[in-house]
Amino acid sequence: MPKQQRAVRIEQKGQMAAIQQLETKSDEELAAETRYRAAAQALLGARAAERYDAPAARAHYERAIAAARPQERMQIRRMADANLAIAERRVGDIKAAAERLGVEAPSGRQLFGMRVLGLVAPPKSAGIFARIRGIVVVIAAIVAIVAVAFGIVKLIALPFGGLSLDLSIFYSFVLFFVAIGVAIYLGRRRQRAALAKRDADRAARLGG
Repeated sequence: MPKQQRAVRIEQKGQMAAIQQLETKSDEELAAETRYRAAAQALLGARAAERYDAPAARAHYERAIAAARPQERMQIRRMADANLAIAERRVGDIKAAAERLGVEAPSGRQLFGMRVLGLVAPPKSAGIFARIRGIVVVIAAIVAIVAVAFGIVKLIALPFGGLSLDLSIFYSFVLFFVAIGVAIYLGRRRQRAALAKRDADRAARLGG
């Protein structure tokens, strides 16, 4: 009997530690996972949340909770709360959910970025007004950035005798696209670093 109890404890630890070896699997492999189904579905839920696909994330976490042992369900529910808050851009709930989960809450800059994202690209569950507002905000932002670029081009060209209106508009759009490209590049670098840190935290949390 003592040996049997010890085996059960080891297996329970293996279920939670399995998150580390599942991290490298594709979504298709995780969906087909049967031995560590709860961990696999929780991972799929986290990945869906990272894509801001709240309905898919919720469905995966429901399957994870159903497949989990009773002692594992509270942790998975807390994971679901934190990740669904991110997927649904509920900035006000993210910090509290992260604290309940026992992980570091997003920084003020990250929360501000999520607020902007929620304004520009509202979740699928948002109403038509929120979607129209997002389109208007994007258009207004583009017009404002091009106007700033136009002013910069005019200011730079001033010592050289200035530029015609056509060339000023052309170089304004060139500057606009260069700025957008640099912003996308830096944003992707930061996103990769943030995702790597999140994966490490999740692996350490579930592995422990």
